[in-house]
Amino acid sequence: MTDSSRDQLVGFIGTGNIGNPMARQLIRGGRQLVVFDLRPEVMENLLELGAEPAASAAEVASRCSVVFSSLPGPPQIEAATAGSEGILAGASPGDVHVDLSTNSLRGVQRIVQLETDAGIVHIDAPVTGGVVRAGEGTLTVYGSGETEAFERVRPLLEHIGTNVFHLGEAGMGCLYKLVNNVIVLSGHMIVHEALVLGAKAGLDMRDLVEKLRLGTARPYMFTVDDLLAKQWENPTSEGFIAEKDIALALELAREHQVPMPVANATHQTYLAMLAAGFGELHHYSAQDVVEAAAGIEIPPIHLDGG
Repeated sequence: MTDSSRDQLVGFIGTGNIGNPMARQLIRGGRQLVVFDLRPEVMENLLELGAEPAASAAEVASRCSVVFSSLPGPPQIEAATAGSEGILAGASPGDVHVDLSTNSLRGVQRIVQLETDAGIVHIDAPVTGGVVRAGEGTLTVYGSGETEAFERVRPLLEHIGTNVFHLGEAGMGCLYKLVNNVIVLSGHMIVHEALVLGAKAGLDMRDLVEKLRLGTARPYMFTVDDLLAKQWENPTSEGFIAEKDIALALELAREHQVPMPVANATHQTYLAMLAAGFGELHHYSAQDVVEAAAGIEIPPIHLDGG
């Protein structure tokens, strides 16, 4: 394959919950994609839109000078990059690997070193905004890495996000994302607990939510419709991902000697969620874990407009 044809193709590895809509945005932006996922079924819609399939991450890298990845966490990122059929097995010097995943800082640093040694440029660019915004192309991208390479891929990132930041050397994006996620996930947990407190105290859930939305709790109420509807199947954000993100933030806190008692407590509840078998369900299913600990069960409630 000639260099010019490799430059015309964009690789995308990991086309699951959030990777799939990001890949769709690239296709809608006129980019020709080569895609790979360990689960062929999650690539089908992209193939229907004109993407070309690959049999491995190495094949994607061999066919494209720019490769995106969107993967669940450090083990999957490591395997897709440095495994026997990973990106490094197929990439050429001068190629760019843009990782949109949420990794650990140590994980990013390791991948950067491996790719630098092979002449590959690593761009750490985790995203935030969720699956809905991914489908709209309105994510926020916390990008970091070599400036020249980042500017090379910025037009591609702008298909994915409306807020695309270059934050400095690779790893900075990871730091911003972990801080973001520990705030979001800990915030969700206090809403779980407050709803259970209100229910056990005998408050009417519909009336409680209505009144909370008119008070100073209003900024925290955007998840309540989904929490109370309790539709945990076919999740846009799985429980095991939430537990992983909190754990990575706590790992970073330990390295920097930052006490995080609230985040630690949040992590314990997410661990309980995994122990209850809810890892593949929506991470909002932690609601059921909090209810069980309190000895009550709030029946599913579909709020008006929810």
